[in-house]
Amino acid sequence: MTLRWWVAVSLFVISLSHGTGCKKKAGDAGKVAPVADAAVALAVADAAVQPELPPPDVVPVEPPRRLWTNELMTEQAFLDFSKEQGGERFTKFVVDLKTDAIYYFDVDVYRLHKDFIFAELYKKPKTKEAVKVFDVNYGNKKTDFLMCYLVHHLGPDKWTFAFWEGDYATAADVERAYRRMKATFWKGDVIAYRPDSNYQESIAKQLTSIPVITNDKLYKDSVYAAFNKGTAIGVLRLVPVGAKEDDLAFDSTEIVILPESLPDITPVAGIISETFSTPLAHVSLRARAWGIPNVGLKGASKTYEALSGKTVYFEATDSSHTLREATAEEIAAWQARVTKAKEVILPAANLDATELATLDKLRATDVTAYGAKAANLGEIVWSRPEGFAVPPGFGVPIHWYDVHMKAAGLDKKVDAMLADPKFKSDAAYRKRSLDGLRAEIAAAPLVPAFEAKLGEAIDALIAGDTAVGLFVRSSTNAEDLPGFSGAGLYDTVPNAKGKDAVGKALRSVWASVWNLRAYEEREHYRVDHTRVYGAVLVQVGVNATAAGVLVTVHPTDPAETVYTINAKSGLGLRVVEGKKVPESILYDYKNHGMRVLSRSDEETMLVFDGKGGVREVPNPQKGKPVLTNQRILKLGTVARRLTKVFPPDRPLDIEWLFVGDDLFIVQSRPYVVR
Repeated sequence: MTLRWWVAVSLFVISLSHGTGCKKKAGDAGKVAPVADAAVALAVADAAVQPELPPPDVVPVEPPRRLWTNELMTEQAFLDFSKEQGGERFTKFVVDLKTDAIYYFDVDVYRLHKDFIFAELYKKPKTKEAVKVFDVNYGNKKTDFLMCYLVHHLGPDKWTFAFWEGDYATAADVERAYRRMKATFWKGDVIAYRPDSNYQESIAKQLTSIPVITNDKLYKDSVYAAFNKGTAIGVLRLVPVGAKEDDLAFDSTEIVILPESLPDITPVAGIISETFSTPLAHVSLRARAWGIPNVGLKGASKTYEALSGKTVYFEATDSSHTLREATAEEIAAWQARVTKAKEVILPAANLDATELATLDKLRATDVTAYGAKAANLGEIVWSRPEGFAVPPGFGVPIHWYDVHMKAAGLDKKVDAMLADPKFKSDAAYRKRSLDGLRAEIAAAPLVPAFEAKLGEAIDALIAGDTAVGLFVRSSTNAEDLPGFSGAGLYDTVPNAKGKDAVGKALRSVWASVWNLRAYEEREHYRVDHTRVYGAVLVQVGVNATAAGVLVTVHPTDPAETVYTINAKSGLGLRVVEGKKVPESILYDYKNHGMRVLSRSDEETMLVFDGKGGVREVPNPQKGKPVLTNQRILKLGTVARRLTKVFPPDRPLDIEWLFVGDDLFIVQSRPYVVR
């Protein structure tokens, strides 16, 4: 054992124990970064080597690459200091306001700008007091630094630079950052400023000499977007433009190309929509639960027309996709996989509760009698969190659905239908059978005892004000279960006016227990259909000026402290359909950052019709933000409080609405991801 060998091993151990400040990147393949004084130490060791030994091969020692650089003038340099995430490759840079120096730093080593600044520039501990002083650099009167992101958006192949969405950089700050970046970056001539917040969009309007591109334009100009990543093999099916949704039936082995998002789609192997949807649309939520790839891809039907009817391999990643004919080996391997979904067991139904209980009398434990929607809202009302209201309402327990079905003899029809082999094997026959059953449920008269109770409950709820419209919403015992969301399976009837209209709406909601999409979803999860009952929530309608959904998790990175918000003007019935792009915002509840991903582009919005139901009117907010900073902050704060009401290990899917700046919560359910 030579002294040189011992020193080399010792240095390697030290480098593992203490870190070298270096790492292997795309351009460093096969290289190991030496510790700071490795060359000197090895030289000392060489002096003590026995002279009769042959000298070792001379290998040039490359100095360690620094954790920051003042310029990125090649593609490889950018790759060395950047990382890829969510369809973007990005690095970060800092401009020193005192010296005008620019520093591009390694984002795999320093996650935050301030981490780099304290370690490499200040060279002092990041204490709470020091950070408090430093944070003035996020305001509009910065003292030391400009802190920016440099991003290659891989899908649309666009380059942008941006500030953190909570940064109040002025127009002069943006111009200075752009000037320094452009002079030191190899792609500087093609980079545009990307405003990420309402405030930054207002600043962007002041810029005259800098190209600007919004997240909204980036999203809408994109050819591809992944809403759920994954791999699948199945028969490719192209759904033609103009196909009637009611006439469509799908097989679980199909990979489908749709002209637009289809909220009522039943389980399939993969989904490609030519019109972009949103990660919070019902179809996206179900695709996540099914564990299948789900993407937006413009022009997909033309591009892949030749593959229609063939068994294909489909893979979706953050930034790209693969769709080609599958090999025999791939098909065999896929068929050998265990593809059955987890079996969902329904809790025992409570058919004994008969009271049309108001929300203030319900708790989450009443779910087996009143269904998840009503029980969860009751829990929220009971907890009395601040900052919002829950529209008053009452729950109709599953007892009365059972009474209705038995009084009309429909329970026996259900049993016969489920036992019919043709119903199981013939998709078209199954669809016709379900259509017929729903029509009978909706047409059967309410039993007199229940009709009287319903009338009394409505009178108490509206206090004699016949102008009040009521929402009649499903609240079954087959939704919001561990591993089974049920989002979008059952129906809601908005703004029902008068006892007759509410009674009709209630029967329609009961009938939706047997929607085709509901049946197929339950079948996919092997739910026992004979144990499914329809409860109903009747609730005072609120004529919203803005509405939407919030999920208490980041859409692609659950580790982030970020909530995802989708919003539209008017009533929120279309937000979850996913047929139009909503306003999408990421809200960080720790630092109150508000990043705008897209703007709602709808020409019209839904409002209450005075005669009942809803109608379309021109959208006066078109081109304007749906949510102000004040609304986003209020919504995020309330969502944070609601996470304390329910089990902490399950993120929430919250439906909300605003009237002006008054916030209402109308649903909270678990956000289910496979």
